[in-house]
Amino acid sequence: MKRIVLKFGGTSVGTVENIQKVANIIKKRHKEDKEIIVIVSAMSGVTNELKKKSELISKNFDSKELDTLLASGEQASSSLLSGALIDLGIKARSWLGWQIPIVTDNNHTSSKIIKIKTQGILKFISEGGVAVVAGFQGITTDDRVSTLGRGGSDLSAVTVAKFFQTDLCEIYTDVEGVLTTDPFINKKAKKIDKISYEEMLEMAALGAKVMQPTSVQAAMIDNIIVHVRSVFSEKSGTKIVSESGIDYKKVVTGIAYSKNDAKVTLVGAEDKPGVAADIFEPLGNSNINVDMVIQNISSDGKKTDVTFTIKREDLRKTLSLIEKNNKNLNYQKIIHDDKVSKVSIIGAGMIVNPGVTHKMFRSLANERINILAISTSEIKISVLVQEDSTQKAVKALHKAFELD
Repeated sequence: MKRIVLKFGGTSVGTVENIQKVANIIKKRHKEDKEIIVIVSAMSGVTNELKKKSELISKNFDSKELDTLLASGEQASSSLLSGALIDLGIKARSWLGWQIPIVTDNNHTSSKIIKIKTQGILKFISEGGVAVVAGFQGITTDDRVSTLGRGGSDLSAVTVAKFFQTDLCEIYTDVEGVLTTDPFINKKAKKIDKISYEEMLEMAALGAKVMQPTSVQAAMIDNIIVHVRSVFSEKSGTKIVSESGIDYKKVVTGIAYSKNDAKVTLVGAEDKPGVAADIFEPLGNSNINVDMVIQNISSDGKKTDVTFTIKREDLRKTLSLIEKNNKNLNYQKIIHDDKVSKVSIIGAGMIVNPGVTHKMFRSLANERINILAISTSEIKISVLVQEDSTQKAVKALHKAFELD
């Protein structure tokens, strides 16, 4: 008998009608003689509403109490789905993180799973039951409810697949699989049949919303086959597998974009050893992630302009930290722009195919799109452009690399 994990996202369980549809999908899979563990997210919009309520109480709402509050969304959806399964004549029950337990570290609002006790659920599913587990949550070593960060139900699913040694982890969403780009920005996006962990990790980190980056990384580390499918379609979906299972006929697999970036430039900074460290050390100490970095040296070698990108929500904090550290920095002025976006091409085929960079830049130039910054890795090239050029850039690259 096969053992599988089925994970259903917020849109999939967003209404009573959708929950009943999900219950019927599970019933069908259960009839195929499978031991099933289900992971559910909160109903769509619930977590955001709970977060807004906490902000009305306090702008500095206690993180431990916030975890207790946010975890209640998954408690509701796991109970509703279990009830729907029972109504269909299936033995089912809901399990909250603390009941299993799923043990995490004490880093509230972005915890990591340390271990999962498996005995109770294994006994239940071996007797024909369906275990419906509340995703996104666990319990800390000092018995406080914890959450795994935004999109954490994906991480719950992959980690459960690891600890319960399942044959497959299926992620159900509102799209038919992983697409070459966002269909809302380019209607010519198409489904990818297979994608490597590395490519999926880059796409997730660069703005694709199908899976949380941490969950893709966890699947890659433990070589867990992930199958992304749609609740609303019976199409085959997308399998996320190791590189050995990929046929790289296409140089570029997909186009991703992110509109939550900001660009900061220190103009006329003194060019000497330690300047970059003085700029970025306080940002790192404050958990601000720096992405693209460009340094331009003046012709006399005495001054430099340092440009870098950060998440848009970190802009105010970043400017404040640089100003506080002004005594260690000698620069003429600081400028910033929060109306930028990052557009990226991703594909493991880029490693062995020359001319990708030229093709990317030429296609953007033909659309008169100015590149503000560039960063690269073996399987991706990212450029920073003005935010109002995002859709034009995505469409141009999608066409240039024959993904339409």
